[in-house]
Amino acid sequence: MPRGLRRLAGRGLHLYFRLSRGMTLGVRAAVLGEDGAVLLVRHTYTPGWHMPGGGVEPNETLADALTKELREEANIALSGPATLHGVFLNRHVSVRDHVAVFVVRAFTQLAPKQPDREIAEARFFPLAALPERTTPGTRRRLTEIIDGTAPTQDW
Repeated sequence: MPRGLRRLAGRGLHLYFRLSRGMTLGVRAAVLGEDGAVLLVRHTYTPGWHMPGGGVEPNETLADALTKELREEANIALSGPATLHGVFLNRHVSVRDHVAVFVVRAFTQLAPKQPDREIAEARFFPLAALPERTTPGTRRRLTEIIDGTAPTQDW
């Protein structure tokens, strides 16, 4: 699918969610390896590198959504509990969009993630060498988690 069409489809989905739901809720995970690397994904439909995650569906818990999104986006299986870092208002997407960020330290990558229609790449990066196009919100959350600084309320 051409890049412009993917972006248009992504914007269309956000508009649909805005009109059909009073509030949207998503999950993201700071997946931190023992070697000090963090997992980031690059989507096919939006620019930049992000923490893996996605929307919470009706009748789905945050934990269920997190587990599902990690498997789908990076072939990651949790082997221990994820810790809630915070819930943030993502005004860049919508005044109704909230993101719950979890810290994941106990996991197994079942296999390297192969590109698909949603995920162009999923890779671990050293925290000191994040890719240039890592999104500002992702950088803020990682700084809070690693440095122990107080989280802001906005994404």
